[in-house]
Amino acid sequence: MRPTSDLYDIHGDALGVLPPTLRHYGARTRFHGPAVTVRTHEVNEQIKALAQSPGDGRVMVVDGGGSARRALVGDVVAGAALSNGWAGLVIWGAVRDVEALAALDIGVMALVATPRRCALTGPGETGLAIRIDGVSVAPGDTIVADADGALVFPAGGPTPG
Repeated sequence: MRPTSDLYDIHGDALGVLPPTLRHYGARTRFHGPAVTVRTHEVNEQIKALAQSPGDGRVMVVDGGGSARRALVGDVVAGAALSNGWAGLVIWGAVRDVEALAALDIGVMALVATPRRCALTGPGETGLAIRIDGVSVAPGDTIVADADGALVFPAGGPTPG
């Protein structure tokens, strides 16, 4: 896979560019795959359920409302995602267990880290179009991430190939 900077040079504004405030927490900084979307606020019930299901090389993209108050993902959920074949997790919110995440061979991007855990049960939705700081992400879009950031290739548009 080409670097995100090269892909952007080729495809330009046909791509979504996820906010540069997202930083890498997992050991894998280069990852890509079809998007699976989640919208939740300070609750990780849907994230955990997806992480425990077959990932098939997909990337979970979570609209956590940009909340830095409670971590949506830690080492247990990221470890489950890794074990189940997810390529990565992009969290528009917080994570925790930073040292453990750094040792897991999975892509994990998030806004910030906090030790405070989230609620384990509560409302949330999966499989819908979401917006991450104004950037649209729909189920089936392709996410490509590396050290420079993350791009969204809309389904039916240009491909990263």
